[in-house]
Amino acid sequence: MSRRKAPAAQGEPRCTVTVCRGCCCGTDKIPGVDHTAQLVTLKSELGALARVRAVNCLDACEQANVIVVQPSAAGRAAGGRPVWFGLVNDPDATADIAAWVASGGPGLTDPPAILDLYEVAPSRRVRRGVED
Repeated sequence: MSRRKAPAAQGEPRCTVTVCRGCCCGTDKIPGVDHTAQLVTLKSELGALARVRAVNCLDACEQANVIVVQPSAAGRAAGGRPVWFGLVNDPDATADIAAWVASGGPGLTDPPAILDLYEVAPSRRVRRGVED
């Protein structure tokens, strides 16, 4: 039995943005970052456009703070796949991710070139846990 909801005809979120807030991400282990502001920014800028969720741990602690952008159904149909970003520890990177998601995200628009610096490849086991 699937727990997925049937897509809404209109107003369906375009992407899912998963923000790690576990043992390392979002904690004092990454000093000098306003972790609360990062999540508030993503929710306020994308709340009407995408599903933004915080999860306990994405098990990519060496890359804290980690954000995963999953494509919408349309983005996936166009070939988009989830994109993992690590070391997202400054407001500009957060803003770049939000702008990309607002413009369509994976499969629909190319990310700003600067985000190449933040893209990471987690283990297959970790990817399966988030992307399924």
